[in-house]
Parts: sequence; C-alpha cells; structure tokens
Amino acid sequence: MAIPERSVEPTPHGAQRWLSIIGIGEDGVEGLSPVARQLIAAAELVVGGERHLTLADSLIKGRRLTWPNPIEGAFPQILASRGGPVAVIASGDPYHFGIGKQLAALVASNEILCLPQPSAFSLAAARMGWALQDVQTLSLHGRDLRGIVRHLHPGARILALSWDSATPAKLATLLTERQLGASRLTVLERMGGPRERIHRSTAAVGFDSSNIDALNTIALEVVGQPSALAPTFSSGRNDDLFANDGQLTKREVRAITLASLAPRYGELLWDIGLGAGSVALEWLLADRSLRAIGIEEHSERAANAARNAATLGTPELQIVTGRAPDALAGLQPPDAVFIGGGLGDGVLAAAWTALKPGGRIVANAVTLEGEATLFSAFQQFGGELTRIELARANKIGNLWGWRSAMPVTHWLAVKP
Repeated sequence: MAIPERSVEPTPHGAQRWLSIIGIGEDGVEGLSPVARQLIAAAELVVGGERHLTLADSLIKGRRLTWPNPIEGAFPQILASRGGPVAVIASGDPYHFGIGKQLAALVASNEILCLPQPSAFSLAAARMGWALQDVQTLSLHGRDLRGIVRHLHPGARILALSWDSATPAKLATLLTERQLGASRLTVLERMGGPRERIHRSTAAVGFDSSNIDALNTIALEVVGQPSALAPTFSSGRNDDLFANDGQLTKREVRAITLASLAPRYGELLWDIGLGAGSVALEWLLADRSLRAIGIEEHSERAANAARNAATLGTPELQIVTGRAPDALAGLQPPDAVFIGGGLGDGVLAAAWTALKPGGRIVANAVTLEGEATLFSAFQQFGGELTRIELARANKIGNLWGWRSAMPVTHWLAVKP
C-alpha cells in the first residue's frame, strides 16, 4: 500500500506573506496584538472601511484606500501591490461573513497572513450565554431579509448580522406577520467597545429604528404559536404552501423526486417547467450551499414561483422566463436536472447534453405521450423507470372511499 507523502509548511509567521488581513474590534488599536500593530504600521497600502481606518488611524503610515462601492473596485490596486506589504483591516473574524473569502479567491493562502479578532457571533454568544455550536449564524447584510425564513423553527436560536439600523424593526415585522410575534429579539450594538448597548424586545412590540445603531447584531429566540408558518426539515411539504394554478408536483411525488435528485453540497439544479417551483424550492431548502435555476415559459407561473420562493425563505432561486430548450442556452451546466412537464421539442436531449458527468436527471410524466418519451430515454440512456400510483380517502356521500390520482411515470438516470 502506497504511503501518502507528508508535507511540512512553515508557520504563518515564518512565511513570506505580503497580504495581511487583520481583524479589529470596537476597542480599536488597544485590542490588537503587537504583531497586528506592526503589520499595519509597516504596510505600504492599508485598505478598509472608513470605520476600520479610523479605528487604526494612529498606526497607519502607508497609503490608505477606503473600500469603494462595489468593493471589487479595490481588488486591482491590492493585486498591483503584490510583493510589498499590504494590510486589509476588517471587522472581527475576516473569514466569517467577511472580506477574507473574496480575497482568498484572488490570492493564494500561502501569501496571506490573517490575524482575526473575536467575531460578532462569538461576542454575541458570550453576551447571551449561548453555545455557539447550537446556534444558526447568518448575515442579513446585503441580502434579502426573507432568507431568514427557512431558519425560523420554533425553539431555534439565531445570530444574524444586521444590514443597518432598520433591520431589527423589519425582522420584527416579518416575524409578527408569520405569527411568531412572541419571539424574543436582542439587539447588540458595537460590541467590545465603549459604546456597546443592548436592546431587548419581542417581535410584536418591535424596535424604534432611530434608537438603533447601524452596527448591530441580532440574537433571536424563535417562539411560535401552533398556527405559525413554521418551516420543516423534510421534503414533501404541504401542497398548500405553494401558490399555484394547478401546475404543481404533489407532495408525495415531490418527496420521491427529491430523493431521486439526491442533492449534494454546492450543487446546481435545473428545474425545467418550473411551475409553482416546489421541487426547486425544496432542493434549496435542503442546504444553504445549493443553487437552483428554474425555467418557465409562462410569466404568471414564474411570478407564482418567485412569490413562493420569498414565502419559504429561498429568494436566491434564479428564474429564467422562456421556453426550453432555447432558454437553456448560456446557463451554467447543472449537477442535476428535473423535468416536470414539456418533454417534447428536444428538451430531454438538451438537458442530458448539458448535464455534468455523474449528474442526475429526473423526469415525471402523466400522459401516454410523456410516458413514451421517458421509455425511449430509458432505452437510450438507461436508469430506472418507476410507476407511482396514489390514492386518497375521499367522502362518498356519508361514507369514505379511495380516489386514485393519475399515475406518474418517474424516470431517473445518472450520466456516465
């Protein structure tokens, strides 16, 4: 058996790392280590937000660059300084919803030295007495507020970075609208500095935005009534959650479909014939790393899907309004494809061609013509054919009986 090679890298302080990413807290220079102070003082270029540069003002001797809008505009200047000492100053832990991720995509890790401070999440958890591993952490900064909906499970604890001073009030309104008005919100301002303040309220009472600092973190304890619009973890969610015009993959079939699609970390789904969006939305709800593009030729259905995405906390769903296969041109190749309708016009062949090797394709049909198309695909590409037959109990006068739904032909194949 081959023995894997062992590699030894120098420690960060022993390597030639020209880009320093330094976390700073509200206590400013006093909270920095001697090494962090030295790196800022020696930097020929110091980059940061206006607040960060002000906090480190006494140390900065080189050229200053305040982040432009968008911040990507500063990247060429940072890269042009490669080889010379550059310091980027950021809040707390730069690799936790911070600039570290974007810089790491541009600069090799062995060229970066990062000296983090406690993140806002660590500080908030310490103030609340919460174990950080038991808490959902997310950012609402620069993101659609409705993205938090997927995390609003009664009993859950959430730490969220605010976008601005209005975020706590907007979140309180959202919670109240979803019958979660008893949820407890704690707003923690400028933690770790002399201007730190803490506000507490329930969602139903809310907050006065004029009394909240823009730099704040929200600690949320979700409390819901039995009738609250609470998310669930399982696929096959109730059909009533999806506004639709009848073009909807029903819950039992949807659960089977998601099981066949088998979402994995970071993957992209194409949902062709999006309809109400139920399959794409349940794909996204499986994990925050997942992505989905829905293709729908009818604008009314596309609008329904967009509303459903907002309601369920998946506003990141990308919707392309157009007719497949033409609407597929130029889209990023998928890891999985679902076709819930419209199997004609070469849609299936185009989807198979675009699918990445090892990707899964799933298609459902209820018509004989659609079934014939799937049988042909089964003969050509292999995979599995399954017939799904369901019956639900319905009233027959004063009695009950079984009413059968239309059978569904379900095809699953994995591309070699």
